Amino acid sequence: MAKRIAQVPEGLSPKSTTGYNIIMFYTGKGDDGTTKTFGCDQRISKSSAIAEALGSLDEINSFLGFCKIKSEKEKFILHDNSSCARLILNIQKNLFIIQAEIAGSEMFISEDKIKEIEKIIDDIEKELPPIKSFFISGGTKLAVLFDMARTIARRAERRVVEVSEPSDAKALAGREGKTKISDFSKAYLNRLSSLLYALARLSNNKFGVKEESPDYE
Repeated sequence: MAKRIAQVPEGLSPKSTTGYNIIMFYTGKGDDGTTKTFGCDQRISKSSAIAEALGSLDEINSFLGFCKIKSEKEKFILHDNSSCARLILNIQKNLFIIQAEIAGSEMFISEDKIKEIEKIIDDIEKELPPIKSFFISGGTKLAVLFDMARTIARRAERRVVEVSEPSDAKALAGREGKTKISDFSKAYLNRLSSLLYALARLSNNKFGVKEESPDYE
């Protein structure tokens, strides 16, 4: 008797062999340049605002995996002796919630998760010299990774904002009346880039690297 698979994500296909269903990593359904989201039978272009937003969130989530591994290797600990790697893992999980929301599910980020990030940023800020100018990316490898993650997070935020704007309302309307992204999800992405900036500065500070400012000469 074959095992039942309740739901197979887009891009994965159950295939029966020797009495069991196994997951394959392709279906071929997207070969025409379209994809599908939750609650909508109509396929959308992979170049659409929704697909761009999902792809950008996937990109920052993947890059944060790099930051997480490097943080763990460097034993990067936060002010309260908590693991930075654990913090990044929680962020990655939250990004999946935002991806699910954009894809049409009823999930969304809670306000509590935004407040958690704000508290961490506030605590880091107390450890660092005040910001008096822009800083040139550099210093430790970890700081550079956080800086790169910040720019990717900003792009993901822009793509998500684009999805929630009226220009894309028609595409969203086909998904059980869902026409906007929650304010909490947008706020979380905005705080995320601020947190990554703070972590970049904190990394340099902990390892005694002096920040350099542009001279505009």
